[in-house]
Amino acid sequence: MMRVSGMALLCMLGFTAWVRGMDVAAVSPNGECSLTLSWQEGALTYRVQGQGLTSVGTSRMGYRLASGASLPGPGWELEKTTRREVRDVWRPLWGKRAEVPDAFNEVCLRFRRTTAAEGPDAFMVTARAYDDGVAFAYAIPGDAKGTAKNAQEATTFAFAGDYTAWYYNGEHHNLGPERLSEANGRRPVTMTLQADATHYLALHEADLREGEPLALHSKKGETTFTVAARPAPLKAGFTSAWRVLFLGSTPGAAVDSHLLELLNPPPPKEMDFAWVKPGMAVWDWRIDGAKWGDFTYGMDTPSWVRMVDFAAKAGFRYLVLDANWYGPEFEAASNPTQGGKANDVRRIIAYGKEKGVGVWLYLNDVGGRRYPIEETLKRYGQWGAAGVKYGFMRGSPEEKNARTRRITELCAQNRLLVDFHDGPVHPYGQLRTWPNAVTREYCHAQLDAKRVFQPKTFVTSVFVNMVAGPLDMNNGMFDLRQGPTTRTDNPQEVPSTLAAEAARTLIVFSGVTILPDIPEYYTRTPALLDFLSAQRMPWKESRTLAGSIGEYIVMMRQASDGAYLIGAATNEEARTLTLPLDFLPEGDFLLSLVEDGEGAHYLKNRETLRSQTRHVTRNDTLTLRLAPGGGACVTLRK
Repeated sequence: MMRVSGMALLCMLGFTAWVRGMDVAAVSPNGECSLTLSWQEGALTYRVQGQGLTSVGTSRMGYRLASGASLPGPGWELEKTTRREVRDVWRPLWGKRAEVPDAFNEVCLRFRRTTAAEGPDAFMVTARAYDDGVAFAYAIPGDAKGTAKNAQEATTFAFAGDYTAWYYNGEHHNLGPERLSEANGRRPVTMTLQADATHYLALHEADLREGEPLALHSKKGETTFTVAARPAPLKAGFTSAWRVLFLGSTPGAAVDSHLLELLNPPPPKEMDFAWVKPGMAVWDWRIDGAKWGDFTYGMDTPSWVRMVDFAAKAGFRYLVLDANWYGPEFEAASNPTQGGKANDVRRIIAYGKEKGVGVWLYLNDVGGRRYPIEETLKRYGQWGAAGVKYGFMRGSPEEKNARTRRITELCAQNRLLVDFHDGPVHPYGQLRTWPNAVTREYCHAQLDAKRVFQPKTFVTSVFVNMVAGPLDMNNGMFDLRQGPTTRTDNPQEVPSTLAAEAARTLIVFSGVTILPDIPEYYTRTPALLDFLSAQRMPWKESRTLAGSIGEYIVMMRQASDGAYLIGAATNEEARTLTLPLDFLPEGDFLLSLVEDGEGAHYLKNRETLRSQTRHVTRNDTLTLRLAPGGGACVTLRK
C-alpha cells in the first residue's frame, strides 16, 4: 500500500458476514507491537504482544447486558472489517517535545445482531497499534437501532505473567510494588508493570468523553483484571474511552510517550490557543508566614508585589494566588468575584501585566457552584487573569469528569489556563484538545505531609502518575533548614536536598511548574536559580535517560532556547550514576553541574552543594553522585 504522510488511507476488506471465526491484527509501523482481535464462535477477544513478549493473553472484549447476553456475542455476526494507516506528525503548542510522530495502523470491526434481542443492533471496536503501545475503543454506530439501559463493560486484562505492578493511590504513596496475584479488590489507574528486565507496560485510558474514569478490579491469586465500573446505558452514537497499553523496554518509555494525547481529538476548529504559554510560576500559599529579615510574607499585596518582581527578574511567567483571596474558601457567602481582596487582586493582575507576569486565581467548588461558574470565569478573563486553580470538586467520579470537561472548556473560552487540585479526575490526554489544561494534582503534592511524601514516593510517582499526564507536585522548596519553619500551612521539614528539589522541578512534566518558596531562598543559591530559569518551555525534546521504579530517575529536557537540562533524583539510598552524553549533537558544550555536597542527606544535611563547570562533547561521560534522598542538576549550552 502506498503511504502518504499526513493522510489516512482506508482499505475495505469487504463483507465477512457468516464467518464463524477469524483473527485480525493491528501491527505497529515498526512491527514490534501488535493488538490481535479474535472473533470465534460468538466471542470477541484480544491479545497483546510487544517486542517479542505476549504481555496480555486472551482477554474478553465488549459489554454484558442486564439479561446476561454479550454484546457482541452469540446471535451476532462480523459484518465488515476496515483498515487504516496513518503516518503524520503532531506539533503541539507545548508538550514533552516539539514534534510527535503520529503513526499507527488501525483495524475496525463492525458487528451486527442477527436475532431479536435487547440492546443496540450494531457494535464497533477499533484497535490501533503504535510503536510505543496499543489501544482499543468501542462504539455504537449512529445508525444503530435499540438501546441498553444497563450495560456493564466486560473488558478484561489477562496479563500473561505474574508481573510486578504499581498504581496511582491518591494523596498517598503509590500502591506497590506488588505481584499481580497479590492484588485483591479495586486498583486505580495509572497502573505501571514490569514483566522482566526488558519489558515494561502501563495501563490507562484516553479521551474519556462520558461515564466513569477507569478503575480496575482483581481477585487475589489471579493475574486477570476487570473494569470496575457501574452499568451504564448504550445507545446510538456512544463512544467509549480508549483502553491503552503502553509497551517499552525501559520504565521511562511510557513516561516519554505522547500516546494518550494522540488518542484525543484535535482542538475545536473555532478555538485559537496561541495565547497558551507554559512556564514556571511562584505561589503565595507556602510562603505565608515565612520570614526574611524584617519582612514576613503573607497572602497579601506587599508579598504579591515582591513575588511578581522576583518572577519578572528570574524569567518566570506566573504568580499563583491560592485560597481565601475572595473570603474564607469554604463559606458559602464568599463571592469569587466581589469578596475579600478582589480589588487588590485586580490591581496585582494589572501590576503583573506591566512586569510580564500573569496571575492565576484560586477557585473551589463552593464558590464555583454557589455563583454562576460561567459568569465567574468570564469575569476573571475580563480582569486579565492568566489561569484558574480549581480545588475540592465534589460529586461522583462521573459527575466530576463532566464538570472538569465543562470548566476546562469555559476556561478556554475566556483565555484561562486551568489546574485541577484535590483528588481530580485523572488526566487522559486532554492537552491535545484543550492545550489550556496545563496540569493537575494527580499526585501527592510533596509539601502536604512529611509522613507520606518521602524520596521513594517521588521516584515512584514519576513512573506511575506522570504517565497519565502533566502533574502539579509543587517541587522546588529551597528552605530546607533543620526544625519546623514559621510558615502558616504545614511548617514541617521537607525530606529532600537542595539539589534534589531543583532537579525535581525539571523531572516532573507540567505545563506550569509551581514553585513553593520565597524569592530570597532562591536568590541565595544562584547556580540552582539559574537552573530553574533555564527551564524555558515549551520543550523541544524530553527523554528519560535512566531510571528504576521506586529507586531513581534521570530526565533530560531541551529548552526552547536550545539548552539541554538534566535532572536526577534518587530514593533514600545514595548512588553514583554514570551518564553518557551521546544524546547531544556534535560540537563543544559548556557543562554546569550542581549536585549534593559532602555528607548531604535528606533528613539531616539538606542544603550542602558542590558544583563544577567544564567543556564536554557527546563522546564524554558524566558521573553524578546522589546523596540519600538527593539529586543533581546539569545545564549544557553550546
